[in-house]
Formats: sequence, C-alpha cells, structure tokens
Amino acid sequence: MEFTLDQIAAILNGEVEGDGSQKVSRIDKIQEGRPGGISFLSNEKYEPYFYETKATAVIVSENFKPTKPFSCQIIRVKNAYSGFTQLLEAYANMGKTSLLGIEQPSYFDDSSKQGKEGYRAAFSYVGKNCSIGNGVKIHAHVFIGDNVKIGDHTIIHAGVKICNDSIIGSHCEIHPGAVIGSDGFGFAPQENGSYKPIPQIGNVIIEDYVSIGANTTVDCATMGSTIIKTGVKIDNLVQIAHNVIIGEHTVIASQTGISGSTEVGKHCVIAGQVGLVGHIKIADRTTIAAKTGVSRSLEEPGKTIFGYMALEIKDFLRSYSIFKNLPALQDRVKELEKKQ
Repeated sequence: MEFTLDQIAAILNGEVEGDGSQKVSRIDKIQEGRPGGISFLSNEKYEPYFYETKATAVIVSENFKPTKPFSCQIIRVKNAYSGFTQLLEAYANMGKTSLLGIEQPSYFDDSSKQGKEGYRAAFSYVGKNCSIGNGVKIHAHVFIGDNVKIGDHTIIHAGVKICNDSIIGSHCEIHPGAVIGSDGFGFAPQENGSYKPIPQIGNVIIEDYVSIGANTTVDCATMGSTIIKTGVKIDNLVQIAHNVIIGEHTVIASQTGISGSTEVGKHCVIAGQVGLVGHIKIADRTTIAAKTGVSRSLEEPGKTIFGYMALEIKDFLRSYSIFKNLPALQDRVKELEKKQ
C-alpha cells in the first residue's frame, strides 16, 4: 500500500514540512531508513540518525528543533511516539479489514451462523450451533468447536483452537496457536496412589477488547466459567487455569502461570515468569515483578510485589541487602572466633 505524506498527516492530525505529495509504502527504523519509507524520532539518543537517514519522511514531535541539515521530509505531530503508534495501528487495520469472503476447502456446519463482512480461510473448521459476529476474521487451521459465540470484529489467527461452549467478545484478537477452553488440570487422588480425572464441564468467557498471545492456554472451568474480562492483554506462553478470573485491563507477561480459582483484580500488571497458587485473590492495581511466586492473597490495592516468597518490594530489597552481605559477615564472625 502506498500513501502520500499529506494523507498520512491527515490520519495523524499532523503537518508536513517539505513535499507532502511524496509517497511512502514502507515503515522503517530510523537508522535503517530508505527512500520510500517512513520512520519516527521520539528518543533523543536516536537524533543523530535523523540527520543521516535516507527515509523519505520522519514523524517528529511538535517541539523538535533540528540542529543540523537533513534531507528527509518531516511530519510534525503532538507526540511522535503516539503518532507513530497510531500509524502502525492504521496500517495493521488496513491489512486486517481487506480480508473478506470464504476460502476453500473449509468447513462450516449448517446449524451455525456468521455475520456480514467476515473472512474464513482455507482449512478452518466451525462446528455446530456457533454464532460468529460481523467482521470476524478466521484464519487458516483454526478449529472452533460446538456452541461457540464470537462477537463482532474479532480476529482469530492461524492455528487457534476454541473448544466447545466458549464465549468470546467483540474486538478481541487471539494470536496463533492459542487454545481456549481446553480441560482444566483436575484430578482426584485415589487410595492406591493413582489419580482420577475430574470432568471439566464449564466454559471460558472472554469479554471485549481482549488480546490473547500466541500459544497461550485458557482452561475451561470445572463448573461455571473461567473469565477474562474487558481489556485484558495476555502475552505469549501464559497458562490460565480453570475457574480463574482476570479483572478488567490487567496485563500479563510471558511464561506466567495462574493456578485454578485464583481471582486477579483490575488494572494489575503481572510480569514474566510469575507463578500464582490457586484459590487466592489479587487486589486491584497490584504490580507483580518478574519471577515472583505468590502463595497468599494480596488484599491491599496498588502494591508492588517482588521476590519468592512474595514481599512488598521495599521489604524484599532491605532483606536482600542483608542477604548479599552474609558471606562477608560470616568471614568477620570466623575472624572474631579465632581471636577468642
């Protein structure tokens, strides 16, 4: 796709300095800019590249003042980083919305329904009694089981598996390889030391504007629902167990595991490789730093937690400052013992 700088400036509510009729068809890093590409400058440490770049245009903030000659066109916006993000979103959405129609071979059960302006790629499968909204994009090798509901303008990327009875809201995006609604990890110990599977008869509910990362799994509930609420963003390779509830606009980074029946509040930040035990509650606006293990409920909102076992971050850092000095302290004790 090719656009003039004037067209891009109109999208970003910016102003062109230079020749607005010049065209770009590519988005580049500023240090790798080439003719026909557009980039941005928001971090001052990248400013030297601005004077060297061969990009056709660079998006800059309204208060940017060049100190050397440069050859590119400028698009001035209120905030360069936000403006460039807006451009990326517009570019990505153009690619997504251009997909329409039904490719073959694909399977769509006669009892299911799909809304207008949708897309189903080859080798996709939609089971019985499904309701697929308007503008939904279903990519190749997607499996959608029976009785699934998907809201308007949701995108299901290649290789996603959505199991029976799952409910997915509008404007969601589920990335390649994710599994929604697989059985929760439920086994009853037996007297002989073996384990008997506990049937998992619940479902998964994903509300609106949720993003699920690649190869992430969201297990169905044992009974009732596993619930991912509005605006939640989940990274790749995350495990959400049965009957978990994730509150609105919480973000979860890669390799985190949340055990069964745990409830995470609203606007929380959970960093990478965090582990949460089951049947606990995490208060709203909690931040859990990377590699933290949480074994108890966190009831006070707005705290930052770090360490294993989890402590308030100030307490952990104070404890760590003592811990790291233990070898030196041990040497001093030994010296004192020799002098006795």
